[in-house]
Amino acid sequence: MAQPVIRVFPDLERLSREAAKQFMRLAQQQVQVSGRFSVALSGGSTPRRLYELLASEPYRNRIPWDQVHVFWADERCVPFDHPDSNFRQAFELLLSRVPLPPVNVYRIPADQGDPVSAAASYEQTLRAFFRLEPNSWPEFDLVLLGLGADGHMASLFPRSVALRETHRFVVATRGGAPDLPRVTLTIPVLNHATHLLWLVAGAEKSSVIRDVLTGPEHPDELPAEMIHPVRGNSMWLLDRAASSLLQRSPSHDPRR
Repeated sequence: MAQPVIRVFPDLERLSREAAKQFMRLAQQQVQVSGRFSVALSGGSTPRRLYELLASEPYRNRIPWDQVHVFWADERCVPFDHPDSNFRQAFELLLSRVPLPPVNVYRIPADQGDPVSAAASYEQTLRAFFRLEPNSWPEFDLVLLGLGADGHMASLFPRSVALRETHRFVVATRGGAPDLPRVTLTIPVLNHATHLLWLVAGAEKSSVIRDVLTGPEHPDELPAEMIHPVRGNSMWLLDRAASSLLQRSPSHDPRR
């Protein structure tokens, strides 16, 4: 199992620029290899700048958008035009500003009113897109993840029964701020991604970054500790404030 790569940047702006470069590099590389690039986006405040950058030059014209397929790691059960919608954020900042075919956007149908049905519907979407055989898992080319101050990622919260799911791709859950019903990819799906790119910024994340990356492990309390890619890799992009409690080591790559 590959060790995670940890890279530290002075601020969110430079962190976001590196994330945009990684997105572009992986998209170009994967389209050359397989003819398409599958990515699962995340919500929250940290990726906002990344989405803005991807919709601007040079990234807008260097990413093969017609072969990019966009999914979500999780969604709140609100209307798609609601301020808390992860889809709305990505659509307004990114998807509506790049030449991405609408048929390449696979949003979680979380506005249906029934989170369980929405989860089942999205699981079928994943099965069809990845053309899965029985007992196989989706393998996203890239999943973007953030980290909550409580150690959650996507909508996988501490002590949630969703953390113990070992068969389904997508489940209904509840939690977070605001405390809402949600739909989320499960731990095994995240662990089968080829590339996991974590974006974490802010001093309020420094203690949870230390605990998640340096242990000891308490996965039921810190769900992010459950992410151990099966064949892929994890890269953590941190700003200096979020990394402030980490001891510097050769695995870190400070950007001064």
